[in-house]
Amino acid sequence: MKIVRFEIFPVLYPVVRPFRFFETPRGPGRGAVFVKLTADDGTVGWGQSVPVPRWTYETLESAVIVLEHYLKPAVLGLDPLDLEGVHAAMNREICASYSTGYPLTKAGVDLALHDLIGKARGQNVAALWGKTPPAELTISWTVASKTLDDIPGIVDEGLARGFEHFNVKVAPDPDYDLKVCRIVQERVPHGFLWCDANGGYDLPTALRAAPMLADFGVPVLEQPIPINQISGYQALVKQAALPILLDEGMVAPTELREYIQLGCCNGVAVKPARCGGLLPGRQQIEILQAQKLLFLGSGLTDPDLSLAGSLILFGAHGLNYPAALNGPQFLGESVLTEPFVPVKGKLRIPTGPGLGVTVDEAKLQDFVKRSNVMGRLGL
Repeated sequence: MKIVRFEIFPVLYPVVRPFRFFETPRGPGRGAVFVKLTADDGTVGWGQSVPVPRWTYETLESAVIVLEHYLKPAVLGLDPLDLEGVHAAMNREICASYSTGYPLTKAGVDLALHDLIGKARGQNVAALWGKTPPAELTISWTVASKTLDDIPGIVDEGLARGFEHFNVKVAPDPDYDLKVCRIVQERVPHGFLWCDANGGYDLPTALRAAPMLADFGVPVLEQPIPINQISGYQALVKQAALPILLDEGMVAPTELREYIQLGCCNGVAVKPARCGGLLPGRQQIEILQAQKLLFLGSGLTDPDLSLAGSLILFGAHGLNYPAALNGPQFLGESVLTEPFVPVKGKLRIPTGPGLGVTVDEAKLQDFVKRSNVMGRLGL
């Protein structure tokens, strides 16, 4: 097989509630780029890149440029069945600095490849791996606000929608964070209360916060300080107040092996979008499981195809904790023929060929037109 067409469709998902990662200078919205690959036998695969400039350096505009002018020429003509070969071609074209270059953008191509391979073989992606995931995956509800008075309403909304587990955004003030956790725990005493700092503490504050959160019953602390503070992570792991999870910046499996060897973590919140797609995402999970370290599942407020890939990856690899996949909580649109809708805090895991979902192309074309990303870029 050969890839003969490479098409992109940039969109801007509306957000239904405030979330600091999607408050941009152009206004609120969650940017994404659909990737459509067509093989010479007519088989089509769909993927999705999900850049987040307030979380990483990748913007919606840069993702469009990289996909159209760099990754497209690198991928056309290649065999879509050769996943590692296509990844190598993308990494030659956009090389690494410290780690994989433009991983969120490349993840869209990786997802499209998996979808195409699965459809060509008539198998779900999980079956390609020899895995059988469960029918559903439990997810958590995100609690994030700078105003303490908002927290009860956010938690109560999650409870009203059937959620039992909560992901709390913390940092930079651990005293405020403890108050938030207290409100959540009072309403949900038996839920999984997962704290994510997004690198927002400095080291002295993180060393103070971890025991405070542990005393309160918080089970894990995700990304307490910036990823490049290696000695700081060693100090937090040595403190042993809480299991320390890595997230931001933990991109390639190479770095994960190094951080484990250096004693910098107790596990990782795996995000296939962050690490360049399902292929490196699987590799990260396999490393963690071999080392008997924590594997938690998370996302980047993933919509549609990115969400489908995450559900399959986590379900196929036996995730034991609620996944922080909050796309359905924050996003107000879908272009799938059967959108993902949480029921009692769970999402169905797609079972059809490839990623197991179908893009409504008429709806997508209308969405692209309304988003007008290419027009703003002059393309």
